[in-house]
Amino acid sequence: MKKSWLHSIFAATAILATAVGAAVLTPRELMASANASLNLENMIPLQFGKWKYNPAIGLVTPAEAEYVEDTAELAKRLYSQEIGRSYVDDQGHTVMLLVAYGPVQNYRLKAHRPEVCYAAAGFRVSDKAEIRLPINEAASTLKLARLITQRESRYEPVSYWMRVGNDVSTGIFDNQILRLKYGLKGLIPDGALVRISTVGLPAAQSFALQDDFIRDLLGAISPEARRFLIGGTG
Repeated sequence: MKKSWLHSIFAATAILATAVGAAVLTPRELMASANASLNLENMIPLQFGKWKYNPAIGLVTPAEAEYVEDTAELAKRLYSQEIGRSYVDDQGHTVMLLVAYGPVQNYRLKAHRPEVCYAAAGFRVSDKAEIRLPINEAASTLKLARLITQRESRYEPVSYWMRVGNDVSTGIFDNQILRLKYGLKGLIPDGALVRISTVGLPAAQSFALQDDFIRDLLGAISPEARRFLIGGTG
């Protein structure tokens, strides 16, 4: 009887300790408070370098995946702001940009990655790879993912990254590690997805064009906007 009583005490203590630990480790502070006045329309210029805004081509967006259960609702909950634009350079090449922002990037809200978005819209997705793109003369690099999407005659190579808090992610595993990192600090990270794509060009030419666009965009925006897109605390 005494052993049973002691086991009950130990079990109750363990349950209480687990509950207290979970409460202590549950993230409570939103990092998004720093972006309360965020306005993507103003942050991303309509013209920079050799690029000019040209609304001629439609973009694939999360909202197009409405026929997949819960996907549209997830998009609404995950992203508080979103812009999609196409830009043309001085040689007539078109690049499409999607930037989507979410004030909460926690375990309940999985990032709406382009692999999911395009597949839900009927595209075949293949050849995902991760690269480090040099973005300035100081040899700074940006980690990003590349993949190929295709639906019927629409061939669309894609480059993208996700900012989670002050860091950059290119996949599910990265996201989980970063959420744990911030969660242990009691923080709920905000996040942004940045996607660049081109239609109708071979993969090598598409990615070279996208690289130029990314460098030109990051070089043209304010330091605050740059931190918003690629993270960093400096």
